[in-house]
Amino acid sequence: MNSLHHRHRSVIGLSVLAALITVAGCSSADDSASAAVPSPGAKATGLCRNLDKMLPSKVDDQSRRDPEPASALTAGWGNPAIILRCGVVRPAKMNDPEADGVEVNGVGWLLQKQDDGSFRFTTTLRKAYVEVTIPKDRTGDGMAPLVDLAKSVKKAIPAGIAD
Repeated sequence: MNSLHHRHRSVIGLSVLAALITVAGCSSADDSASAAVPSPGAKATGLCRNLDKMLPSKVDDQSRRDPEPASALTAGWGNPAIILRCGVVRPAKMNDPEADGVEVNGVGWLLQKQDDGSFRFTTTLRKAYVEVTIPKDRTGDGMAPLVDLAKSVKKAIPAGIAD
């Protein structure tokens, strides 16, 4: 009878341990943002790596918290995260002569409002395309994230047409 009682306690212990691991795994994943890592050519990858080294530690008063998976081609700030991806594919919307665009401190951006209320901005006339997504919870801050990023983008990604 003792061995049966001992086995029962072990099974309960393993169940509790498995539940704790599951809960811990879920809670940590919920805290970090994720972003698809672009796969540009070698030239754009080099430019993007240089940009990563020049990015500010704060954007819109939010501390840098890079998304998963870790990559020099992605960066993030705050929670919900402002996400930067460098080396993205040229958006088809850039072919639309009526597409909305803005210029912030010498960097041109294509503006696209997303269905979820967020905004996606993609650089124009640069040797690599840089995309910045601002979540709907942060859109009240206007162009502040682009102001904070413009200097780094101008310095790391030369003006011109991406390959």
